[in-house]
Amino acid sequence: MKQLVQNFKSGGLKLIEVPAPQVKLGGLLVQNVNSVVSIGTEKLMMDFAKKSLLGKALARPDLTRQVIDFAKNEGLLKAYQQATSRLDNLTPLGYSSSGVVLDVGEGINDFKKGDRVACARGGFASHAEVILVPENLCVKAPDNVAFESAAFATVGAIALHSIRLCEASLGDRVAIIGLGLLGQLAVQIAKAAGYQVFGVDSDPGKVSLANQLGLDDSAIAGKDDVICKSESITKGHGFDAVIILASASSNEPLEVAAEICRHKGKIVVPGMVKLDVPRQTFYQKELSLVVSKGWGAGFDDPIYELKGIDYPHAYVRWTERKNMEQFLDLVSEGKVQIEPLITHKFKIDEAESAYKTMTEDKSGQFIGVLFSYNALEKESLAPRIQLMKIAKTEKPKRKTNVGLIGAGAFATGTMLPLIKKLSSVNSRGIATATGLTGKHAGDKFGFEYCTTDYKELLNDPEIDCILIATRHDLHAGFVTESLKHGKDVFVEKPLALTHDELKKIIAVYEESPHRLMVGFNRRFSPFTQKAKELISGIGEPLVINCRVNAGPVPKESWVHDSSQGGGRILGEVCHFVDLTQFLTGSLPIKVFAESLREAGIYNPDENVVITITFANGSLASVTYIANGDKSFPRERVEIFGGGSVCVIENYKSLVFTHKSKKKKMRAFSKDSGHKSEFATFFSAIEQGQLMPVDFKEYISTTLATFCIEESLSKGVPVNVDVMNYSK
Repeated sequence: MKQLVQNFKSGGLKLIEVPAPQVKLGGLLVQNVNSVVSIGTEKLMMDFAKKSLLGKALARPDLTRQVIDFAKNEGLLKAYQQATSRLDNLTPLGYSSSGVVLDVGEGINDFKKGDRVACARGGFASHAEVILVPENLCVKAPDNVAFESAAFATVGAIALHSIRLCEASLGDRVAIIGLGLLGQLAVQIAKAAGYQVFGVDSDPGKVSLANQLGLDDSAIAGKDDVICKSESITKGHGFDAVIILASASSNEPLEVAAEICRHKGKIVVPGMVKLDVPRQTFYQKELSLVVSKGWGAGFDDPIYELKGIDYPHAYVRWTERKNMEQFLDLVSEGKVQIEPLITHKFKIDEAESAYKTMTEDKSGQFIGVLFSYNALEKESLAPRIQLMKIAKTEKPKRKTNVGLIGAGAFATGTMLPLIKKLSSVNSRGIATATGLTGKHAGDKFGFEYCTTDYKELLNDPEIDCILIATRHDLHAGFVTESLKHGKDVFVEKPLALTHDELKKIIAVYEESPHRLMVGFNRRFSPFTQKAKELISGIGEPLVINCRVNAGPVPKESWVHDSSQGGGRILGEVCHFVDLTQFLTGSLPIKVFAESLREAGIYNPDENVVITITFANGSLASVTYIANGDKSFPRERVEIFGGGSVCVIENYKSLVFTHKSKKKKMRAFSKDSGHKSEFATFFSAIEQGQLMPVDFKEYISTTLATFCIEESLSKGVPVNVDVMNYSK
């Protein structure tokens, strides 16, 4: 199928062929009929993408600081590679569309095949022939509303939400600064709500159009005296509310809004303008300022948008979905007209040239721009597309054919660049939930095909092993399916999130002749390996102190979601359980954990101190910190025993002290073991050897993390019974 995308690294915009998405739980598969180009928003994205790396850094100083902190810990080269890797992604354009439901996923009751719908949200309602949209980002279109008009539902809901934020009453005076597409819609919605509406724009044509659509009065910025006219209209009182829907790099729209707003009035800003508050005016008038976000309650809330869990109607009256429905009702009733706003129509095949024309336009003639899509051929719904053809003679049998499931930041920034350097590995197929990420990563790293159906990889007889780099909740299922299909498996940590998942993996693995490695990379670091060598002669139990300055993870991140990420103990502390297990050469038998429980700031699985007792008498403490400074080195491992001390500092240096004599090891950049890990994994496959990590150690590490969570919950030590677990 066709999809319009932009590369944030190069700024290039392309219409490309990608695999069609597959319907899944809580989602609607929709064939687009029309999609709207939000010229202001998408032009800002394009302008940013076209900036140089320095230009991007200057435009986003917040992200630049994160890169600098990362460089302090990981090294300049690694920071540069990670930054460019994250930028080198294809971003789907578009966020407002209409179409017909092709299929519905499990758990959806409000929609059926054939429904006419309007869809919302960047990344979902894209400029693409087929889209997969969560239920709460989709609404039914009234029968008398054409697809072309229904496609404006998201844009209209943005305008509607900004008007709701004004909290105006019947008869109140509202000023709208900026009469582009959003402004034209806001004018009509405000009139339908019973407000007296005044409009301002520098383009006489847009002012004239808004007058035709119901403005009570207007002014042309740069020609008329906006402030004097406002005083005349409001009899010197000023407007009850001002909505800024302009897009400008200057502070002028906010300054004008403050001047024309009444005492104790409100200014709502959905537009992209400078927000240097003119304090004196705001102080004298005691003005309120609201920066509008999205198009209603639920915007950016993954529980609402992605899981489909609605808010109680009695407490949250207007969600983003209800605002979309209300806007379409206004269109259906004839209170909002869409047709006069549609200035240009293009077929999706013309998208590249259309964007070039729009971005070069200085006349302001583009207001409502639509893409249209033809009826789909069967092949447009194919979940798999070929990326490159390789002759059999170019692919020697000695190579290990790889299938990758998942192409997120870790896979594309760390895993694939390292695997690409292994001459004995051939990248065969890549499967992702969205065909776009698979297409881009597949092209970049030389895969033969990409697909949105992971079973294509499992059923491919040429694929020898499966690499799993998805979100944590999918790991266990993909591991068991891959082993059952006769594939060797590498899965990023964690192995499983629940006891049931772990038991299923154990049962399948014990019946399978194939290999399994879990991505606990730190044991493969040359610093860890050297430490193991240096302490190997100590004939007594060890004491290990492992400090991890992990830093905070945003509250809304999927990592904290117990059903997706499993939290930070299962998702990341498992690394350090495995590391201390490797260094002691023994399995854990007991854990005890306590956390810094600061209500409302940190989760119980952050800022944790864990004590691990091992079968050979060794002790380890893991201090996992979320409340530190991320510019400070991330990890430090201290090993004590037999009159010796070995310290690994952030996998960049090692110092071993024994009888006052020191041995040192240092590297130019951090090496936490990923390179050696993948080399070891593929070497074992190629040579028909067992994996270097006993499967029982993976069971032990996973079970220990379950016990750590139990200890945190109960406040008591918990025994880790590995020996009897799988029986």
